[in-house]
Amino acid sequence: MIALIQRVSEASIDIGCQTVANIGRGMVVFLAVEADDNATVCKKLCRKVAGYRIYSDAHGKLNLNVSQAEGAILVVSQFTLSADTTKGLRPSLCAASVEIAKPLYDLFVEQMRGLGLPTQTGVFGAQMDVTLVNNGPTTFLLKC
Repeated sequence: MIALIQRVSEASIDIGCQTVANIGRGMVVFLAVEADDNATVCKKLCRKVAGYRIYSDAHGKLNLNVSQAEGAILVVSQFTLSADTTKGLRPSLCAASVEIAKPLYDLFVEQMRGLGLPTQTGVFGAQMDVTLVNNGPTTFLLKC
């Protein structure tokens, strides 16, 4: 699994003319499920994302995770993160099938909520307009 995380001051997801999710201060998680991923990998990545220290403490050091910073999570399915981009000028899309990816995406969201983190989501597989204000900018690519 791959998670591209961005520290944000606000973010939202629109589908058509309707806003389906929005958060204030927090973290946007663009999540890709790869073909060989499973529940163990998913839970490990969830703990890593939730615990990743991307917020500054009183001394300006990146020492706080999203919970300690009283932030929220916005999870966005992003299968293109798993693309092979090493050859040519067109990405080779190689994400997990929907039958594998959707349950693991749902498990990731469930695990985040189980950790007590306010978590919003887009719609798995939908064409979405994601708007965010990247704070920092602070962006990290996490893999498990």
